[in-house]
Amino acid sequence: MERLINTVRPYAWGSTTAIPELLGTEPTGQPQAELWLGAHPGAPSRLDRGEETVSLAAVIEADPEGELGADAVRSFGPRLPFLLKVLAAASPLSLQVHPDREQARAGFADEEARGVPRDAPHRNYKDPHHKPELICALTPFDGLCGFRPPQEAADLLEGLGVGQLKPYADLLRAHPGGEALKETLTAVLTADPEPMAAAVEQAARAAARLGTPAPGEPEGRFTASYAAYAGIARHYPGDPGVIAAMLLNYVRLAPGEALYLGAGVQHAYLSGLGVEIMANSDNVLRCGLTPKHVDVPELLRIVRFEATDPGVLRPEPGPGGEEIYRAPIDEFRLSRQNLADGDAPHHYDARAAQILLCTDGRVRLTDVDSGRELLLERGQSAYVRAGERVSASGAGTLFRATVAL
Repeated sequence: MERLINTVRPYAWGSTTAIPELLGTEPTGQPQAELWLGAHPGAPSRLDRGEETVSLAAVIEADPEGELGADAVRSFGPRLPFLLKVLAAASPLSLQVHPDREQARAGFADEEARGVPRDAPHRNYKDPHHKPELICALTPFDGLCGFRPPQEAADLLEGLGVGQLKPYADLLRAHPGGEALKETLTAVLTADPEPMAAAVEQAARAAARLGTPAPGEPEGRFTASYAAYAGIARHYPGDPGVIAAMLLNYVRLAPGEALYLGAGVQHAYLSGLGVEIMANSDNVLRCGLTPKHVDVPELLRIVRFEATDPGVLRPEPGPGGEEIYRAPIDEFRLSRQNLADGDAPHHYDARAAQILLCTDGRVRLTDVDSGRELLLERGQSAYVRAGERVSASGAGTLFRATVAL
């Protein structure tokens, strides 16, 4: 049971204040987008050992079975199979999708065989792993997740009253389900850039108008969605990804609610602070809202063209008051514990490695066997190796990341 020292990633879309507020540090004036907790080679956490710190990745590499547990190594290999993050978005992230296991393995092997450098900006597959993820809101959190039904998407586009968008609405109505979505997204991403940029600008103005009803005027069917798309367009003027985003469900999470994003599901985070957990991978295929490489043919091969409900997750009761966010994935398991003074200490299963993150209040961790204690305040975290029995007490909120064995 050791305190973690974690790296903040300064991506341009990040909030300048949300992560410093969580950590109790002074803002730097620069974006602070993600706090990484784990052993990802890009920014591994370090274990605080008093006079020195040591990389969590190096500790695991030296004794995988001792750190991760025999069952976890047997299932996922000698690596921590998940990465935990605190994500703070002040502006929209790229519209993106992740491959499934087989697609990741095949794509990685193909690019390796073709000699594509792993750091090349046009490379799609950085590793042979899939990247399902789950985001749990700490504040109101806006995002896009999965395709709308084609008829609904057509209604939304037509509601803007922009003539250049009529062909896309017609495509959505002309074909059945998945075919309609594929034809429309393909047409948007391969359109002539200049007319598309003009259409995006007109759509943005219409969305801004429709997303802000006059005082006393009732909200319409798509009012909240139009407001969200207008916000996206302000950050990415003329980007065809704005129209692609209109094909997706807009969702606002209340604090404590979550989204699970499986393979092939298009999504984008728009704004808010959340705890995110994902399989330990870098594989992302982008669709728009980004200056980075967009590989349209490969994207169209990976995307699941089916209308889906965003599927907002709410925590389910677990043992001892632990609240579990159920996801159909083995590499990670995320839960939340709301502790109050006077509650009996809660004991955690010790079969696999764990990362514990305090997001509110103060939580005291106790090694059940030795009695050693570690106090976590807001924004602080700890790594617990497999086999170490730990209990939590105090008054605060503790997120627990481990694997689903």
